[in-house]
Amino acid sequence: MGSVLQSRLRPLLWIVGVLFLVFVGLQFVRPKLTNPPVTADLQTPAEVKQILRNSCYNCHSNETKLPWFDQVVPAYWLVTADVKEARKHLNFSEIGKLPAAQQKGFLFEAVNMIQMGAMPLPAYRRVHPDAVVTPDQLTVLRNYLTTPPDPSNAAEVGAKAVTDAAATDVQYGKWVQASQTALEVKPEWNGVPFDPDYKNWKAISSTDRFDNHTMREILGNDVAVKAIADGHINPWPDGAAFAKVAWQQAAPDEKGVVKTGAFIQVELMVKDSAKYASSEGWGWGRWRGTDLKPYGKDAQFQNECMSCHEPVAKNDHVYTMPFSGQTAGGQ
Repeated sequence: MGSVLQSRLRPLLWIVGVLFLVFVGLQFVRPKLTNPPVTADLQTPAEVKQILRNSCYNCHSNETKLPWFDQVVPAYWLVTADVKEARKHLNFSEIGKLPAAQQKGFLFEAVNMIQMGAMPLPAYRRVHPDAVVTPDQLTVLRNYLTTPPDPSNAAEVGAKAVTDAAATDVQYGKWVQASQTALEVKPEWNGVPFDPDYKNWKAISSTDRFDNHTMREILGNDVAVKAIADGHINPWPDGAAFAKVAWQQAAPDEKGVVKTGAFIQVELMVKDSAKYASSEGWGWGRWRGTDLKPYGKDAQFQNECMSCHEPVAKNDHVYTMPFSGQTAGGQ
């Protein structure tokens, strides 16, 4: 009886032994993950820094500290790939070299992704529960982004508002004069062409950025408007296109009415599942200033767009919630 049992167990023990040796051998297959020097760390109040350090720095900085269970293959392979990808999108150890406005823009996107549950990644949160950002911590982050100007600088702020209003009037005058002649605008680096006809598209939504005090109008072309009217917006049909026009938010007038200030940029988002297959079916473009200069310089621009829209992947990567009552007839 004993010899029969042994003969049956022997193959199983061999299999377990081989699997164990394979597991041990795989531990030596380790992609290199280093922590380069911190050259331009994010500068924020301590409580903001602590939240980001606790929930984001392990992937989005050069100060990655892997717990023991992340150092075991195959978990190590997954974490290493995630860290390298995360640093490409946002690296808090290098963000300080960017202009202040751009730093806040990245922080806005980060807070937006946290707010929508996209970050930290759901899979990461399941095994790193301490990385979850609590509602109170999220409030701290939002408050930091919306910190009003120092009251002691009220006179300076008021003078700046007057200056901005004058500059806006000058800009508008130049725009009216320049609109008499066609402006030659280059396509984005990724080939997305500028479509001057966006000015004739229908307004489908509006929004604002609380962090940098800008106002945005979202326009849709005929294909997009018909899709809204038909309720076919997830996924959006090929040919649908949106334009997001951004202006500075002017200081409130004497009645407290807030109006648009200087023009900043126009962004286009064009759906073509085949042409833009590598970017989730969408082609993104951004043209800044009154001369509509393309913003993108390399693949980082496209990564920036895709990363920003990742939290709404289930909505075909579109944030815009159209105004109710849209009809294809344009009413």
